Amino acid sequence: MKSMLPSFPISILSILFLFQSNSFASANQKNPSVEKIIGADISFLPQLEDEGIKFSVDGKQGDAIQILKDHGFNYIRLRIFVNPETDSGYSKKGYCGLEQTKQMAKRIKAANMKFLLDFHYSDYWADPGKQFKPAAWKKLSFDDLTKAVHDYTKNVMTELKNQGTSPDMVQIGNEINHGMLWPDGSFTQPDNLAALLKAGISAVKEVSPSTKIMLHIALGGENAESRQWLDAMISRGVDFDVIGESYYPQWHGTLDSLKKNLTDLSQRYKQSVVVAEYTQHKTEVNDIAFSLPKGNIKGTFIWEPLSTWEEIFDKNGESIDDLLNIYPAIAKKYAVK
Repeated sequence: MKSMLPSFPISILSILFLFQSNSFASANQKNPSVEKIIGADISFLPQLEDEGIKFSVDGKQGDAIQILKDHGFNYIRLRIFVNPETDSGYSKKGYCGLEQTKQMAKRIKAANMKFLLDFHYSDYWADPGKQFKPAAWKKLSFDDLTKAVHDYTKNVMTELKNQGTSPDMVQIGNEINHGMLWPDGSFTQPDNLAALLKAGISAVKEVSPSTKIMLHIALGGENAESRQWLDAMISRGVDFDVIGESYYPQWHGTLDSLKKNLTDLSQRYKQSVVVAEYTQHKTEVNDIAFSLPKGNIKGTFIWEPLSTWEEIFDKNGESIDDLLNIYPAIAKKYAVK
């Protein structure tokens, strides 16, 4: 059948196609069915407050959580250690332990913000270079270790649920591209790693079925490595909702490599893709995260903006306006509520 389309020059057709594509992207950014996140990990907050730091904007003091909310943030991320008070743990004062997490969760919910809980499954920092077992779990058999992950996760989730502060999202492990709970859960033993992840996921869902599950890897600009890890876990039946990527340019490449990786992951997998940690290139990283082609969840979590790296408050707690004021514009641009 002869085409009924008019014979526009190819350049005009291209312009029309680009216009339609851009219109679709703009509509998708404002689609209320897509959850949009401007998040911040502020796990240091109780420690900073104990040190006497008061947070302020233009000389006016306020609660740090409320200040962030007033500038476009809608999600808070907290890390949790199994027993930070142990000799090899993070803090004798229990920072980032269960009781402090419960108190912070109350503050987050009182501010009407959402809550991401980041299980480190360690008494200390867990990241690609170290995934130390909690002291109490060091001598467990693998079956008992898997049970410990389940039971500990379920207990934390139950404690939070009982006070009305269930997390909206949970990370099963922190930056686990090399695995967790070494050596048993190393990525060199993917069956073991998958079993540990399933144990944690199962515990979350038993207590709070609506809570989203994130798996967090530190491979922001590294596409082949990201796909290898994700394929290994998905092929072993690990069921989750969100792919979280860390992006620090000194380790993870250029912004272009970040965009190429996240775009590919968004198109390739059913899970949503978010930036779970970043600090530099605030506008650019958010533009990339909010412009991915697919996903029911879009957004970012800046790491420790109250005190660390390219923070948005100085060491006295006063806001650095050139950085803090980036976020209201991002919230407006991408209709983040």
